[in-house]
Amino acid sequence: MRIDVLTLFPDMFEGVFGASILGKARDKGLVRLSAVNFREYSTNKHGQVDDTPYGGGGGMVLKPEPIFAAVEDLLRRKEAETPQTEAAAEDDTVPTPAPPRIVLLCPQGETFTQRKAEEFAREEHLIFICGHYEGYDERIRTGLVTDEISIGDYVLTGGELPAMVMIDSTVRLLPGVLGNENSAVTDSFSTGLLEYPHYTRPTEFRGMQVPDILLSGHHANIEAWRRRESLRRTLQRRPELLDRLELNKQESKWLDELRREEEDRL
Repeated sequence: MRIDVLTLFPDMFEGVFGASILGKARDKGLVRLSAVNFREYSTNKHGQVDDTPYGGGGGMVLKPEPIFAAVEDLLRRKEAETPQTEAAAEDDTVPTPAPPRIVLLCPQGETFTQRKAEEFAREEHLIFICGHYEGYDERIRTGLVTDEISIGDYVLTGGELPAMVMIDSTVRLLPGVLGNENSAVTDSFSTGLLEYPHYTRPTEFRGMQVPDILLSGHHANIEAWRRRESLRRTLQRRPELLDRLELNKQESKWLDELRREEEDRL
């Protein structure tokens, strides 16, 4: 996978791209990460990338020219770096590279979810556009981007932090990135439920015990306990997630029992 970020503050990404899971994924060659300062594509001698909005109003609006030029340059460079033989060019059976997903970080966008991360992880190339100031010229939305995404119902200074969140969430899903491939599969939201409780050594700590079922060695019973506890945690903390979940007969029975337990507890 290739991920490019268009930003006015590329230095913000140096530590993030080089550390932890992202750094390991890059070192393994599983992802190529870059942060590009789109001010370099300004047509103004002062490097200006924003201007006052037509019609008046407060704040400054990002101009379309630098962002369009930056994306187009990225695509040209990618094409130049991709070797292609004459035989492959003439062979209709050879798939052409998929166009990139161009993601605009915007508070008006679709809320980012685990499902969207899984969707992004299937792409070959992602480009994130990090805004600043009051907003974007509308022609960036209508003439360039494929997705407008938000990480929540609040406003940040810029799109850099949301881009980092989405990139981390996406890259960890790529094959070979995590040491244990099952880790991403059982994460909260990947199954539609919040994740079950985890325990490790010691079995007793300050009077708090590890549940006996986890010490039993009976894998089927452990998996059943984990699924039931995921249902319990989701019911207690994010009950709206259950409305979108298809449950089997056993899970529906557990959920009914858990709801009764919650009613008694309250």
